[in-house]
Amino acid sequence: MTATQEKPARTRLISGPGMLLVWLYGVMVVGAVSRSVVQISTQFDKAPLAYSLSAVAGVVYGFITYSLVRGGETARRAARLCCAAELAGVLIVGTWTLVEPSAFPDATVWSDYGMGYLFIPVLLPLSALYWLRTSHTPRPQDA
Repeated sequence: MTATQEKPARTRLISGPGMLLVWLYGVMVVGAVSRSVVQISTQFDKAPLAYSLSAVAGVVYGFITYSLVRGGETARRAARLCCAAELAGVLIVGTWTLVEPSAFPDATVWSDYGMGYLFIPVLLPLSALYWLRTSHTPRPQDA
């Protein structure tokens, strides 16, 4: 590449509060994935929907963690999309578990809006969406 064709520097997403988000999402990855692996491998027939949703939550948390660490505008957009999907999942599953508790013989990560995880599953995407929006520093070509 020539000097005029330099690759733009990635915008860091993990400075300041972004580092706390990465840490919290990392903890949620470990919690959701390990819980779902144990539940799926030992008692899947008891609550297949709940355990599968916990596995999906772990994958979503993992992708958001990766996107935050990776940085750059593409990663920011991907993280924003995944956080919105995560929030939708928490709200849908949380409401579903309250309206129709018999559909979930065992809890998921997102049951009751994440009550079993101190409501972190509902607070985390809200915080991340806020951080991703407010931490954006437009580059000269964005203006």
